Formats: sequence, C-alpha cells, structure tokens
Amino acid sequence: MLEARDFDVVVLGGGIAGYTAAIRASQLGMRAAIIERDKLGGTCLHRGCIPSKSLLRSAEVLAEMRNGEEYGICAEGISIRYDKVTERKNRIVEQLHRGLQFMMKKHRIEVIEGIGRIIGPSIFSPRSGAVALELPNGEAETILPKHLIIATGSRPRILPGLESDGQVVLTSDDALAMQELPRSIIILGGGVIGVEWASMLNDFGVEVTVVEAADRIVPGEDADISQAIARSLSGRGVRIMTGARLLADRVRVSDDRVAITVDKDGNLHDLAADKLLVCVGRRANVEDIGLENTDIALDKGCIKVNEFMQTTEKHIYAVGDVNGVLQLAHAAARQGVIAVEHLAGKDPYPFDAKFVPRCIYGRPEAASLGWTEQEAKERGFDVKIGRFPFSALGKALVLGEHDGFVKVVADRRTNDILGVHMFGPRVTDLISEAALAQLLDATPWEVGQLIHPHPTLSEALGEAMLGVDGLSLSI
Repeated sequence: MLEARDFDVVVLGGGIAGYTAAIRASQLGMRAAIIERDKLGGTCLHRGCIPSKSLLRSAEVLAEMRNGEEYGICAEGISIRYDKVTERKNRIVEQLHRGLQFMMKKHRIEVIEGIGRIIGPSIFSPRSGAVALELPNGEAETILPKHLIIATGSRPRILPGLESDGQVVLTSDDALAMQELPRSIIILGGGVIGVEWASMLNDFGVEVTVVEAADRIVPGEDADISQAIARSLSGRGVRIMTGARLLADRVRVSDDRVAITVDKDGNLHDLAADKLLVCVGRRANVEDIGLENTDIALDKGCIKVNEFMQTTEKHIYAVGDVNGVLQLAHAAARQGVIAVEHLAGKDPYPFDAKFVPRCIYGRPEAASLGWTEQEAKERGFDVKIGRFPFSALGKALVLGEHDGFVKVVADRRTNDILGVHMFGPRVTDLISEAALAQLLDATPWEVGQLIHPHPTLSEALGEAMLGVDGLSLSI
C-alpha cells in the first residue's frame, strides 16, 4: 500500500454536486481532491441533463421546421438524421467535459481516478472518514481528509423482474445511447423524465404510450400543470394511461419487441411496442462506498443529512442525489456550496427545497417553485390565485407558442408568495425571476410593479402577480 495522503476536503464523486463542492473549497483556500470512478461530470453531464436537453432541442427544431408554413416558410423533404442528432449531443458533452477538466486545473483540484471506499478508525485516523482508494492499475492508496463529502449520485431505479437489457427494455441511460429511433415505445412512468422522453420521441415521430400508476402524470406538480401537459401531449398523439398498474407477471420480451399488460380501473389492457423505457425514479448510490464502516444513518435508502448537508458523523457531509433531499442538478450544486461553507465555518444559508425551481423540458416547457395550490391549502393557508394565459401575450403569439399560463399561489393573510407554476414557452428561463422574488420575500404586488419589457414572455409573470389581487391590466 502506498503512503497515505492528506487533504482538507475530499469529495467522493465527481458529478455536479462534487465538483462544485471542490471548487468552493479551493476558493476558500483548502486543498481539495475528487475521487471519481467513472467520468468527471457525473450523471448530469454524461447521462442526464445535458445530453437529454440536446436531444430535446433537436426534436424542438424538427417540430418547428415541420410547422414552418404557419410562419410563411415553406420547405419540403424535411427529415431526421438521428446519427447527426447524436453526434451533436456527443460534441456538446465532450466540449463541456473538456471545460470541466480545465476548471479542475485552474482551481488546483486533484482529480483521482479510482474507486473510493470509506474505512473506519485505523492506524491512519482515529475516526471513520479516511478513504481506501483502489486505483485502475490495481494498486491501493489511503486518502486522509479532514472533511469528507459524499457525492456519489444516483442511478435509474429498476423494477424487480423488469431489468434493463439495453436493447428492448431500457433505462434513461440506455435510451440516451440509442443509435436509431424505434417505431414505437412504451414509457413506464409519467414523471418528469418520462414526460420529457414522451415529448421528445413524439416530435421525432415515434409512437409513444405513457403508463402512469398515479391518477395523473407528473403527480408531484400542481394539478393544473399536470392537466396542461397531459392535454398537450395527448393533442400531439401521445397515448396517456393514468391509474394504470403494470402486471409484473405479464411482461413478454423478445429480441425486438415487448408486450405488457396493465390494470386500469379493473380492466386489463395489453400493450406492445418496439421498446419499453422504464422511468420510475432514481435510486441513491449508497452501496460499495463503505457506509457500513461509519455511523452514518440512512433514510429510505438515502443518506440522512441536516439542512447543512451534515450526516450523523459531523465531519462527513452528503450532497446531491445521494441524500435524496431533492434530486435536481442545480439543487445538488447549491448543496455542495452549502456543505463546504458550513465545514469552513462560514455560516451559509441552510438548504430549503421550497426556494429551488423545478423544470420540465418538454414542448411546451413547465416550471414551478414552492408549493402547489393543493399543498398550500393542506398546510392551512387561505390562498389567493393569480393567472395569466400566454394566449393574451403579444410575444407568445409572435413566437407561435401561445399554449400555456402562469399561475401564482399567494397567502391571503400575509401576501407571501407560496408557489409559482408555469406552462408555456421558455418558462424554464422565466422561473428564476419568481425564485428571486420568493428569496427576497417580495409580495405579488411588488413583483407586479416591476416594469417588464414589451413585448416579452416575462410580461406573463408580471401580469399573473398583479392578477393575485385582481390588478392585471391585460385580462
């Protein structure tokens, strides 16, 4: 075994939570290292946010071109070259990967390729938190951090008896690696990932069926958002089956076809397609990292943390998907910063999920913040609602994307903004204004006093905020 090495902060996992934490540690003058067993950038860069949004953009461009006559642009022979679509996706990922590697050098962060496992008290350290490192060449090394940050991420959840084969039964990871489009697909799970794939594949010309066990798709979002997404997808030809339970003993997979049976309201429905995409959530990567050598507690398969990302061992933190607090890349990045600033004694703001925007990158997009109308009522608030439709907005009509709305949920007693929910063009960009308003504790009236430029999509948020008190001037 090689001689042990010391660091101020060691991050186990090089995804967005991990590398953000390492950068912040370096900014604060700490010697930081990242241990990564795969590729720097993690799920978000290589198997999640970036490649999927690249595919979604290609699908969006294809849909716009096919709808060109509405804008007076007539084109014939429009077709898709999926090999070129995937080439573009790969170029974007590689460019960002190179940029990330440069950032590590710029901040003097040592990136160590290998498998890291936490070890308990030993001759190297009187407490758990040291890391036994297995290098690619088979050699071993011990890393001694003053503080350890676990950022091992998550992976697609697999249903027993419905394991991925990478060809016919797919996870979202497998789907990103497809070299050609299927003629038809069944998407099991109508959450965010399932809905994004449904929108994308539908635009690419694939016959799509979405099967969701809950009574509506994206059940974690406001009911109005769920209804709008379902209406939009159905109108484009996507078949949506909610309240439908898969019968695990009636799944038939061949070399190029899959057939399943679902129970909907006591009626059995047989479905068949070229491929089955399983999108039933993600599972924290807590195995094979040495947690058994610590006193770290788990909660529902995730590492239990406090509002500063500390585990039950105070010198060890857990950030990102592995803690299960909120499985979003931007939430993970913020958690990485909070963890480092806390261990450095900087007294950061604690993590609060209600200040984190949630985005769905289908066509049209959806974005939300805070509580849904139903959640606010269940918490005892007397709510008041402001709405504004994109169909009343000049810029949306100019863009030819006028389906959708902005909905603001506020507390009638205090005027606090409790939630903002959007469905329409570019709302994943617009939601940040609402997040800033909530962070600064602005009231709907105060946001409405901001002079939004005209014509822009941002006017919809301003009018919806005014609409909370019946002050909208446009409807």
